[in-house]
Amino acid sequence: MTAKSKGGSRNDPSSLRVPTVSRLAGDTIIELVYDAKARETALAVSRFNGLWNLEQEVRIESGEVLVPYTAANTIIASDCVLLPSMPEHHGSKSELLADIRAYLHRYVDLNPIFLEIAAHYALLSWVYDAFNECPYLRLQGDFGTGKTRALITIGSILYKPVFASGASTVSPIFHILDVFGGSLVLDEADFRFSDAANQLVKILNNGTMRGLPVLRTMQNRDREFNPRAFKVFGPKIVAMRGSYDDDALESRFLSEDMTARTLRDDIPVHLPSALRAEALSLRNRLLHFRFSSLFSMAIDPMAASPGATARINQITLPLLSLVDDLETKHAIQQVATKQAAAIPRFGDLQMTEIIFRALRTAFADANRSTVSVGEITREVNGNPSVEFPYTTKQIGHLIRRRIGIETRKSNGVYVVRRDAVARLAPAQTEDAQRMPRE
Repeated sequence: MTAKSKGGSRNDPSSLRVPTVSRLAGDTIIELVYDAKARETALAVSRFNGLWNLEQEVRIESGEVLVPYTAANTIIASDCVLLPSMPEHHGSKSELLADIRAYLHRYVDLNPIFLEIAAHYALLSWVYDAFNECPYLRLQGDFGTGKTRALITIGSILYKPVFASGASTVSPIFHILDVFGGSLVLDEADFRFSDAANQLVKILNNGTMRGLPVLRTMQNRDREFNPRAFKVFGPKIVAMRGSYDDDALESRFLSEDMTARTLRDDIPVHLPSALRAEALSLRNRLLHFRFSSLFSMAIDPMAASPGATARINQITLPLLSLVDDLETKHAIQQVATKQAAAIPRFGDLQMTEIIFRALRTAFADANRSTVSVGEITREVNGNPSVEFPYTTKQIGHLIRRRIGIETRKSNGVYVVRRDAVARLAPAQTEDAQRMPRE
């Protein structure tokens, strides 16, 4: 451990005492820790490649005296933000990753590649501020598919996770992210309006890149207009049923479809209390990983996905820079490229025409009143112009959002009704009629 920091006296009026959650001061890393049993907070201070002390006061060169937020703070005491209790030696990076994988595998059923993505994302979240961009994770599926369980399990080991839901009041989320930083863990993220008017969407749109704060209207004590910039850059993981209308926002996510897998028999039905203790132990080790690794982190240009767009590489390079195994790195590159490949096509006229043709084929039988979205998806994927196969969920999204046809659930599947197609705007119907017949 390092020698004890020199702290300013509590009775020294010249000391500027600043309640602190996290601070980088030269080569010093300072992080808030919380001992829930003792109900005490402290500042974990690291100066020499992972060596650390717990302090109640830390004087820095600016003259400020940094002190920990109190344990009575509601955000801390209520577990709205989860903190480490103290640094614990993390072992080697490979050992830490193996234990993270084991923890995730114990409580959630994830595709093996997404398990690797989630494990490395946990590492990334603790050193994200060494990079200028940060991707997001997403868990998609209807209720009962385990997406919220996965959200809690993964979120509990991220860097200072802030737990919220799409129904939360937005103002405290802005303030917590601005003051505490860390990772946003957002459940029920299917916002009614995924456009610029939605404040939570602004956090997601701006939070993937350093230096893009969200400006919000504020007033000072004299009722003067005084806009404030809120920092929102950082890791984020969301759980939702569908997807967003904004293709640019869609491109920020690495996603797992929770409906594609059957829950393993060995996964407990309810998350046990042991998860909290395991997550805390991993957060403690991940804090030590941050102390040991933050200043050595950098983008690895050799991790860029060959042939991928600049956008894909911009989003994924921070994550891939932490992946050492070449096979795993290649698999993640393939996932990112495949997921991104579908996004730009969502606005293409060609794709709209292909779906119209599939609908026309399905309703060629005058006796049919409905056709399933699954059948339309199979017809679309059979078109030689479609390079990557679409999921039923993606085609349903396009039918509703891009074409304007309502889908309804019938006998457990989503269907398109003949009369819904008939109610299309005249211009759309004319476009469909003008399409060349196959």
